[in-house]
Amino acid sequence: MAGKESIRTPLGKVRGLGSAKHGAGHFITQRVSAIALLFLVPWFLISLIGAVRGGYDGALVWVADPINAVLTLLAVGTALYHMRLGMQVVIEDYIAKHGTRNLLLILNTFICIALFATAAYAVLKIAIAA
Repeated sequence: MAGKESIRTPLGKVRGLGSAKHGAGHFITQRVSAIALLFLVPWFLISLIGAVRGGYDGALVWVADPINAVLTLLAVGTALYHMRLGMQVVIEDYIAKHGTRNLLLILNTFICIALFATAAYAVLKIAIAA
């Protein structure tokens, strides 16, 4: 049985991009989040600059608007998700020890969740108080 050849095509052998079978999905998800950020970040920056011109009270009124609150949370959530995906790739590529890698991947996820929860709390607190 030495030299047993596979009947799979070369494309069939590489489909899924690696042994983990999640490379293509990860790649596509990161690109989709990047496209969403192309629209959300400029909107957020331009809107926030306009709101800050009205002073502190103007910024509070801007955040309290339901559309701005939802889009702000969408921008922050998308940015944190995109960051999490990017950091995951860096950790998986450069950390060799399995225990350290797993710990850093878990911390990466928890830190992103904690940051989003903090942002959501802040935006909702402002929106409810207004």
